[in-house]
Amino acid sequence: MAAVVWSRAFRGSAIAASVTITAAVMAPAAHAEKYAAIVVDADTGEVLHARNQDDPRYPASLTKVMTLYLLFDALDAGEVKLTDKITVSRNAAAQPPSNLRLKAGDKISVEDAIYALTTKSANDVAAAVAEFLGGSERKFAAKMTDKARDLGLSNTTFRNASGLPDTAQLSTARDLAILADALLDNHASYYHYFQTQRFSWGGMTYKSHNNLIGAVNGVDGIKTGYTRASGFNLMTSAERDGRRVIAIMLGGASAKSRDAHVTELVEAAFVSLGQTPELIDPNTKLMSFAALNTPLNPNAAAEPMLNGRPLSAILAEQAGAQSAEVLPEPEFAEGDISESLPAREVVPEIAKAPEPKVREFKAPEYNVPNALTVSGYQQAQTGVSASAPKVVPAATPNGLTVSEYEATQAARAAAAQAVQDYTRRQLRRR
Repeated sequence: MAAVVWSRAFRGSAIAASVTITAAVMAPAAHAEKYAAIVVDADTGEVLHARNQDDPRYPASLTKVMTLYLLFDALDAGEVKLTDKITVSRNAAAQPPSNLRLKAGDKISVEDAIYALTTKSANDVAAAVAEFLGGSERKFAAKMTDKARDLGLSNTTFRNASGLPDTAQLSTARDLAILADALLDNHASYYHYFQTQRFSWGGMTYKSHNNLIGAVNGVDGIKTGYTRASGFNLMTSAERDGRRVIAIMLGGASAKSRDAHVTELVEAAFVSLGQTPELIDPNTKLMSFAALNTPLNPNAAAEPMLNGRPLSAILAEQAGAQSAEVLPEPEFAEGDISESLPAREVVPEIAKAPEPKVREFKAPEYNVPNALTVSGYQQAQTGVSASAPKVVPAATPNGLTVSEYEATQAARAAAAQAVQDYTRRQLRRR
């Protein structure tokens, strides 16, 4: 089995060296509790980029990829058919959003269940599929973990079929990349379900949560995920000119920033694959990823949240005696963001803590003209100097005006961007 061979290749010396080099170049300043990423050449198993790839993370709704994998196994074995009906139990109907709002006794076809999982990421459908195939969700989760071991996912444990919060349900970016590759290798005939943009059920039409499909060249699947504990996750795959890559990102601070970062990962991967390894030092492949912007705060999602907002922001508002207008958060943050956001409402303060005394700050009344020395300008911006900056009547040979100083800084930034663009063009030509 190709997936098993690849999982072994991940532990080979060549792959380990690739991961080590990448980590050395891209190592974060501090360990992020949620952020992790890996990019893999799906044709060779080569790790193109990795960060925190073996650290335990909550998979959230990426769990449903394994749920579907076992359903595809059953279809291939002839144990079930796409037209078979799944009866919804009371337990399945009670699953929190995201869901189809199924009721106990409702029936849904196997194929509609597949669409509901790949687009709407419905938790009630995931539980119904688990009970349909395993008798109970607990037994089915044990089968999911067994399948994970068979595929080489050595650091993954499942406790439910949906990805709803469970502290024992853990995986890694590397394991999830192996799962994506196994799905593409062993169940390619079902992969088109992950490309579905819209799904209709019960008079409602649901849009896929995967915003990169159709928006990024070559991206054709596969699954998003989100809980408060996990942050925003994405498992994606893209193909260009016969080359396919798999990218996993876990722990994004928002869906928008996650999508932007995965887009950069995919673009950098194809730049890297466009090089000729026989002619170029393999280490130069890292240049394509070195140009990436690290997420501004990859660990932002790890900050404690209250009613959908960072706790620090709420406390800051309270300290300033401001009202906190927030988006109320559901009891479960579920497996993916629902299509409609709740209405805004003002909630009371979370605690009656004594308000800190804030000393009023008065800026010094400097009589500063438009012409400053560079050092004077820097002091005015940073506040390092307690005295007023030195005033000069005009620019001198040894000094610059503020406008000239700002112009030189802008020119340097433009030059740096030009060098970066030139490097990327040269890499593509090779």
